[in-house]
Amino acid sequence: MLVGFVFLYLMVTIGIGWYAARRVHNATDYFAAGRSLPLYMNFATVFATWFGAETVLAVSSTFLAEGLNGVIADPFGASAVLIIVALFFARPFYRLGLLTIGDFYRKRYNQTVEIGTGVAITLSYLGWASANLVALGICFNVLSRGEISLENGIMLGAAVVLVYLLFGGMFAIAFTDLFQTAIIVAGLLYIATLLGSEAGGFGTVVSTAASEGKFVVLPSLDAKDVLAVVAAFLTMALGSIAQQDVFQRVTSAKDESTAARGTMLGGVFYLLFAFVPMFIAVSAFLIEPEMVRRMLSGSDNDFQLILPTLILNHTPMFAQVLFFGALLSAILSTASGALLAPTAIFSENIFKPLLGGRMSDRQLLVTGRIVLVLFTGSVMLFALNSKSSMYDMVQNAYKVTLVAAFSPLLFGMFWKKATPQGAMISIVFGLVSWLVMEGVAPEAVIPPQLVGLGFAIFGMVAGSLAPRIAGGPGHPQVVDQARVDPRHAHASQAHSASQGGHRE
Repeated sequence: MLVGFVFLYLMVTIGIGWYAARRVHNATDYFAAGRSLPLYMNFATVFATWFGAETVLAVSSTFLAEGLNGVIADPFGASAVLIIVALFFARPFYRLGLLTIGDFYRKRYNQTVEIGTGVAITLSYLGWASANLVALGICFNVLSRGEISLENGIMLGAAVVLVYLLFGGMFAIAFTDLFQTAIIVAGLLYIATLLGSEAGGFGTVVSTAASEGKFVVLPSLDAKDVLAVVAAFLTMALGSIAQQDVFQRVTSAKDESTAARGTMLGGVFYLLFAFVPMFIAVSAFLIEPEMVRRMLSGSDNDFQLILPTLILNHTPMFAQVLFFGALLSAILSTASGALLAPTAIFSENIFKPLLGGRMSDRQLLVTGRIVLVLFTGSVMLFALNSKSSMYDMVQNAYKVTLVAAFSPLLFGMFWKKATPQGAMISIVFGLVSWLVMEGVAPEAVIPPQLVGLGFAIFGMVAGSLAPRIAGGPGHPQVVDQARVDPRHAHASQAHSASQGGHRE
């Protein structure tokens, strides 16, 4: 019966995606939902995309094993990036009227920087998208009680996401995210109430977590431990800013105020709601302590199965339907965003420039769909061969954009002296120093990604201030364009015209 409900849920999701496909008429519709989403839909796409499999399965189990110290990157860093984007980047992003974040690098610098950052951003999605396909594989494997292998579950999950995303694009994500957000919130709150009561109540669960030291952020003030926490936080909080999925949700809003408010609401709600799976995990520990200890100490990432196993063995059918509905909602919403974002970047900022920029809107739309199929296949192969946990795959993904794309974006948006030469040096310095440190001293006191970030910032500043040898002057006027509120600009122009008429 449970499998039947899950099958029905998947069919409904696909149906919603196909319904949304009727709104797709051009590339802007496909990649940015026609820049038309109201606040409630924009908020839902932000929250549902962020609240993924790693939050339900990996973050909750990591909290059980390591406490808050182990989940600094997610949810704290993950929610911080949305708040930072809402405060400082959402309005400038929206005002520039771009299709992808890669367009910013071309418009602010040049095509070389566009392609370089585009490659880095695209590759960074392999880990995140793979983590969600692995989660789908785990879900189908557990639901079928082993009848569907993990590998076949991954392939089945990839097919489901591809079917509704292929034609509906960002509109499909927006409509399904609205439905999935409701399922996530209702399902997990019900499960938390049910299991929390069985574990002894809210106070018992929280006091147990406190007595076990789960609320300790810094187990010691040793420099290496402190820097590890800082690196984990910054990797997600800053590395995610230069990601297409964040940009896509900003630019899909109907106006810049909606973009900023929707992103802020999504970030705050994500931070608060991410504690619900952690609460459920501690409840699981109180209900089945031996099972939880065994799975935490097991091999092959068995700890990710704690919640699904408990739900199947310890709750009635209605609770199972709600939990797996919420879990599938979280996975599908995140997986769809993690597949569409790199598709947009590769099509618009790598493939199109290599053709000399000669591509009609229709050709871009067709290219995007072809790239989506190819990228989904690549992610599926990566997921089938990866041995990392979902949490590790997600965190590692953002190291690439932290060292290669964040500095050119930050300085390009807010510093008029930033040049293409500085951006190119920043990308090379950041990537090379990070990869060298990962190879020769991955356990150094200063984590490799912080070394890479430091070199990227140095390369950006030094390269921009040094005598110009390559890359041209860039386009610093983009900084002014991003800063000016169009409403104020129109008012200013009207005022100037009226003053001029009066003087005449």
